[in-house]
Amino acid sequence: MPQAATPTFAHPRYWPTWVAIGAMRVGAWLPWRVKLAIGKGIGLFAWRFAKRRRFITETNIRLCFPELDGDAQARLVREAFVSNGIGILETATGWCRNPEHLRHRVTFKGQEHMARVEASGKGALIIGIHFSTLDLGGALHSLFFPADVVYRPHNNALFERFMTRARNGIFGTAIDRHDLRGVVRRLKSGHHVWYSPDQDFGRDVSVFAPFFGVEAATIKLTAKIARMTGAPVMPLIFHRNPDNRTYSLEYLPALNDFPSGDEVEDAARVNAVIEKAIRRHPEQYLWLHRRFKTRPEGAEKIY
Repeated sequence: MPQAATPTFAHPRYWPTWVAIGAMRVGAWLPWRVKLAIGKGIGLFAWRFAKRRRFITETNIRLCFPELDGDAQARLVREAFVSNGIGILETATGWCRNPEHLRHRVTFKGQEHMARVEASGKGALIIGIHFSTLDLGGALHSLFFPADVVYRPHNNALFERFMTRARNGIFGTAIDRHDLRGVVRRLKSGHHVWYSPDQDFGRDVSVFAPFFGVEAATIKLTAKIARMTGAPVMPLIFHRNPDNRTYSLEYLPALNDFPSGDEVEDAARVNAVIEKAIRRHPEQYLWLHRRFKTRPEGAEKIY
């Protein structure tokens, strides 16, 4: 029997994706104040109507900020949705425009730490964090230091192609998160690799370590890559400033004596660095994802 023809991206099921891609391309070129207004509108719409995501966000913030009273937690939830709404327009800007036009909006601290690594000829494993500014932060980082990026492929084939092409334009190479050999090979050849270890990837690849005082499934791969390559692990912090028009990036010194050989201790150190960064601007973190989805044996489900 003849094989079925491979569906093309002209198929009607991809039409909504084409509309989304077109909207991102247009959004990237809007005036800044218009981007902010649209982003806030998207965030507020999701805060009001995306009840499941709001429940997840409320749960995360209640667990991670028990020191806040109910009103303060509720404000932080709302601010998180607004920030992530703005992040959609920032992502569009990072993917669809040359970041050079934003150089004047960036303050970059701690460049000497990365310069020291580059002088040694080594590739660094850069700890990125899932802030709403993630993809724009990567584009801004590329103005100063080249890097590859580890990413999760998108389930939609058309959007995956669009996203990968955009990220390949920002970074040196976009590496599938399952391609450990590719990560190791790039680091050993002296390339920096941007890698975000702050999501729940399941029990099989994780240990439980505290994150905001809650035991969280934390991927073991950070220490494993560092051990296999000898690459220094460089924390990178990036935020949208309170004026909503400028951005700050900052490298912290490479983690000392890492990895230690103790998987839980190493995971806890990475989580502590990420937590410290989040506390600077907690509303900009991606609280909408189920960070505590995987629970220790015998523990109650959170979501």
